[in-house]
Amino acid sequence: MKVGVLALQGDFAEHKNILENLGVDVVEIRLPQHLIELDGLVIPGGESTTIGKLAVEYGLMEPMKQFGKDKAVWGTCAGAIFLSKDVHRQQPLLGLMDITIERNAFGRQVASFETELDIPVLEKISPGGGLFHAVFIRAPLIKSVEKEAKILATLPDGRIVAAQQGKLLVTSFHPELTSDDRFHQYFLSLADQ
Repeated sequence: MKVGVLALQGDFAEHKNILENLGVDVVEIRLPQHLIELDGLVIPGGESTTIGKLAVEYGLMEPMKQFGKDKAVWGTCAGAIFLSKDVHRQQPLLGLMDITIERNAFGRQVASFETELDIPVLEKISPGGGLFHAVFIRAPLIKSVEKEAKILATLPDGRIVAAQQGKLLVTSFHPELTSDDRFHQYFLSLADQ
């Protein structure tokens, strides 16, 4: 399997390391031609406006939109923002998922937190694997899911923090900052369909 990690800005190296440890051939994506012959694409956390501006500058917007129509794409934190259709402000978005995102929904950097989440879909990867340790850093919140999008995980108060639409996956948190690779395995299962 060959997976790309968008390497314009953000924590792409952490995703790359986990995927390589799972035996995946990983390509750092910086130009449109790097998307050729990939099974999936990870858009990492970072700063969504910067990622969007750089994607526009390097001619990646339309190629990534086309890629995401047929292939698996996973956005974590800023990547989730980038995949959404609406963030209630002007910025470059791929607009592939029928979700609305609220940027920095939990406050500033000092309001970052970690918690344990029950994510039933991960049972497919590791039956009895237990709760998933989620790291939230200036995290966005998925305000709504519509049409084909479905909720994968919520906080105990019901706020949405992970969603899926076909082969498209978003998480408000950073699975790449933990030693638990179940989310990466789940993404690979989508890329392998």
